[in-house]
Formats: sequence, C-alpha cells, structure tokens
Amino acid sequence: MAKTKTAFFCQNCGAQYAKWVGQCTSCKQWNTVVEEVIQKEEKTNWRSVSNATPRTSKPLRINEIDPGNEIRWDTGNTEFNRVLGGGLVAGSLTLLGGEPGIGKSTLLLQMALKLPFTSLYVSGEESQRQIKMRAERIHPASTNCYVLTETKTQNIFQHIARLVPDLVIIDSIQTLHSDYIDSSAGSISQIRECTAELIKFAKESHTPVILVGHITKDGSLAGPKILEHMVDTVLQFEGDRNYVYRILRSLKNRFGSTSELGIYEMLGDGLREVNNPSEILISNTDEGLSGAAVAATMEGMRPLLIEIQALVSSAVYGTPQRSATGFNAKRLNMLLAVLEKRAGFKLAAKDVFLNITGGITVDDPAIDLAVVAAILSSNADLPIEKGVCFAAEIGLAGEIRPVQRIDQRIVEAEKLGFSMVFVSKNNKIGVKRSKIAIQQVAKIEEVVAHLFG
Repeated sequence: MAKTKTAFFCQNCGAQYAKWVGQCTSCKQWNTVVEEVIQKEEKTNWRSVSNATPRTSKPLRINEIDPGNEIRWDTGNTEFNRVLGGGLVAGSLTLLGGEPGIGKSTLLLQMALKLPFTSLYVSGEESQRQIKMRAERIHPASTNCYVLTETKTQNIFQHIARLVPDLVIIDSIQTLHSDYIDSSAGSISQIRECTAELIKFAKESHTPVILVGHITKDGSLAGPKILEHMVDTVLQFEGDRNYVYRILRSLKNRFGSTSELGIYEMLGDGLREVNNPSEILISNTDEGLSGAAVAATMEGMRPLLIEIQALVSSAVYGTPQRSATGFNAKRLNMLLAVLEKRAGFKLAAKDVFLNITGGITVDDPAIDLAVVAAILSSNADLPIEKGVCFAAEIGLAGEIRPVQRIDQRIVEAEKLGFSMVFVSKNNKIGVKRSKIAIQQVAKIEEVVAHLFG
C-alpha cells in the first residue's frame, strides 16, 4: 500500500489545495477548506467484481459515427418521461435533488415498483422494513423490485453482478463510501469517487443509474459542483410541504430539453401524475373577483393556464411595498413603471402584491399582460370578465409584443372553455375555425378600453 497523503478541499465548491487557506479562492467562501485523508492504493473498479470484459474504444471520424437513436427505458411514469425527454437513456446517470421530506424517495420507489423489468433500489438511509412499509402503501404487488440496504460501493457492485438489474437507484449518494478513499461518507472526495465508480459502471454496462442528492439550506445540491458536471441529467423536485403539489424540473439534460415540467399531487398512497395542470392552477369560483387574471404560458412543449392574483392598496408607510411570489420582482417593478409612464396610472404611492397560484414559479414573459390586467383590475376594484385570458409580452414603450407558440396557447385556452384571449397585434395566428374569440391589441390603452370600458 502506498503512503497515505492528505489534501485540503473546499466543502462548498470542491476546490483542492495543497495547504489550508482561510478563504476559498474559487467560491470566495470563508472557513470552508478542510483536510481530508486520501488513501493512495492500486484501484480496481466494478469490472473486477463482475468479471466483465472491458470495452475497447478507438477514434473515429465524425462522419463515421453512427448517429442511431438512444435506447430509452419507459419508466411507466408519464411526467417523469416528459421531463427526461422521453424516458431513461441506457447508460445514463441521473441526479435527483430536493428538500428533505418532499417525496424524492417516494417518487423513485413508486417508479421502481411499477416497472416491468428488474430494478435494484439501494438505500443507505432507511432499513428494508421501512421501505417495505412504504411499498405496501404505494404499490403492494411487485415482483421486479429488489431492495438493498448498503453504503459500501464494493459490496453494492457484488450484488449488482449477481442480480444484473436493468435499473439501479441509489438513495442517496451522500451516504455511500468507497474503500479507496479514507474519509467519511458525504465528504467531497467520497462523493466524487463514488460517483466516478457509478459512472464507469453505467457507461460500460449500459445500465441507467438514478442518484438521490441532498441539498443545502440555500437550495443548491450538496457536495462538490463537479457532481453536477459528472452526471448526464440533473432533476430538481420542489414544492411547498404546505401544498399537495410537487414540481419536477430539469436543470441539466444531455439527452433532451431543460424546459419541461412535471407536476405531481402528493396523496396518502403515493404521488399522482397531474396530466392537466391547468385545471389545478385556476381557481374555480363562480363570483367575479377583482385582481385576478389568467395567463396562457408555456413550460417546454406543454401549454399551461395559470391564475395571476394582484392586490393594490394605499401605502400605509412612507415607502410603497412591492412583493411578488412566483414572479420576478424586478420585472414587476418594470411593469409598474411602464403603467406609470406610458399609460398614466398613478401607482407610485400604492402597495402592490402579486402571487401566482399553485406555488409554481414562471419565467415566461408571455404572462406580462395578465400581470398588468390583474394589477389594473385590483386598482379599479373591477373584476375581469369570466372566460378571458392573456398571452403577450409588454415592452418598455407600453407596446404589446408577440410571443412564441401562440397557436398552442390558444388551443389550450379553448380546450379549457375560455371565450376570449388577448394577444399581440403582431402575432401571426395559425389557428383556424377556432371557437374562442382572438382579440389582437397593440397598446396597453386598448386592453384597458376592452376590459374596463
């Protein structure tokens, strides 16, 4: 065995130093550099356990490479497939992060229980009895899911070699440790080494692997930043535990789009896929309420209709408050300035509160017109007519700007029973024989005239 040596790692970003420093020069954080022992010895990898034949590789010209489609595994979960871009890619490594108790383990166990092929669920946080209790509640009858409670990677690969599963789920990467690194589980070097071993296994055996990752108190994935660079896909499972809805987003995807969104509802027997999220994001009230407007937005290829709520009141204190939940606060200030300067509405001395229902966050600029309509409705205390929605961006000159995929937005609004949609005059409408009235406007003043006379 070679001589043991130590190195210093930043616990925030993973930067390595030869000696201790007070401030990390990479991420500028103080007192995050700690000493870790690295055991230098001759390594073996997962092939030494499984006796697999190493795959040879040779350089090819770019025009000689076969561009065949990736082999994808249907997970049986429509929302999960959509976010991944069509399913799990063979040999891919997927990292799923989220807050404690949000439902990460429930989502993956539920998926593993319903798969038609063999899956291995490796848990380093729960016992087999605990997982069995959850499995009985989610999907009692399953013969293809194997559960293993183990934290040592060498032992995990021995079980994998005997079982040969089609899918491996690790819950979580922070609990694993390797004999080749002499430091505690969850340290920078252990996370990096365990992930590297799993990547070798996934790529050389063409077996998809899903890792569960912890997050820090500021919401980012715990561990070195290199962890996100090493994996193929990074998913974020988010939501408020006070709400029953959970949102699955893609932060990085080498095999698909990062704009897709999956929505689940947390129930007593597991997570239910929400196939039509527009119905849960719009309040079903018969009486008209001021300060509410519906926007037609897009998340990836999926059209969504969401409700925007606004409250405008006289400022009690000297400085008016500007608060936004689920919407960019700086963009809200910009829209208020446009209303003040271009449309003549005196809102400088009033408090403005904005909320997007359902607990989701939207970055689509196409909801600008709905935000302005909700603010003006609350300011005048006049409700917007039922069955009206909006899909347009607002420029600094007060003009109504066109947005992309307007046809999909209009079709979704019509499907949900809306009678009128406000869009930009410069949008090219391709929808024909539509039952919904399409109102094309060019200025904010035209919108105000149509809505409030």
